[in-house]
Amino acid sequence: MASTGTKSGKKPAAKAAPKAAVKASAKPATKASAKPAAKATSKAAAGKTMAKAKGKSAKKPALMISMLKPSVNNMTVRVFARAAGLDHAEADAWGSTRSPEFMARNPAHLTPMIEDKGLPRGVLWESCAIMQYLANKHRLEKFYPKAPAKRAMIDSAMFYLIGTLYPYVARATYPVLGFPQYAGEVGHSDAHPDRKSEAQKAAIAAISEPLEVFHSFFRDGKPFIGGKNPSIADIRLAATLEFLAVIDYALPKWASDYMAAMEKKLGNAYAGPAGDVRGYIAHVKSQAKA
Repeated sequence: MASTGTKSGKKPAAKAAPKAAVKASAKPATKASAKPAAKATSKAAAGKTMAKAKGKSAKKPALMISMLKPSVNNMTVRVFARAAGLDHAEADAWGSTRSPEFMARNPAHLTPMIEDKGLPRGVLWESCAIMQYLANKHRLEKFYPKAPAKRAMIDSAMFYLIGTLYPYVARATYPVLGFPQYAGEVGHSDAHPDRKSEAQKAAIAAISEPLEVFHSFFRDGKPFIGGKNPSIADIRLAATLEFLAVIDYALPKWASDYMAAMEKKLGNAYAGPAGDVRGYIAHVKSQAKA
């Protein structure tokens, strides 16, 4: 509304200028008074332009993401938001997920968490659910196809990942990363270090089977699970595989090529968040050697 008012306010001044000029030709003394008026108009216009610029810079992003940079779960949503070109901002939640303010909004104290006015409770966590919601809301069928059969395969790949592959990856990598183990896990108990080591080795050995399922079943000769373009399931899988570098896991060639293809396809949208995860892994490994 302000910009419309500004435009309509300038038109009368432009029309009045020729009449003033006619009168000025008969009275030369009035020319001097015209300059200050022109300067005042110029200053007023400049002030309105600055106000507009401030208004634009103060505009809040449509989507806020609370995240933790070292996490592949968080990397998933950060990559997706960038790849989808969504208007968003990120807030580093490191050290604050158990604060009363955060817990009041998110009693599960999990990240990533998005804040969006369209949500019944205003917030949403769980990386796969977040991507599904945003893809649906913004009709991003490139990442999450609408056709029931194709969508079912994407959902199946994501649920198989978080239900089977990721628990193995967590058991294999969390002890090295210094992340808390899940309750009930040997790594979370006061068991002898040898037992914890055995459990970690068993998890590492188990990774190869579900990994091959992604290769032979979900990709089935295609570049990505989503076909020619990465889907939300591909983003979740690639991010998960990033963690395996901390234990120097020997990925099969197809998996290494797949991750490289993901980064090439998504460019900085992938490389930026992946860089944070890789940087943390490099830090952890350097500390272990020190």
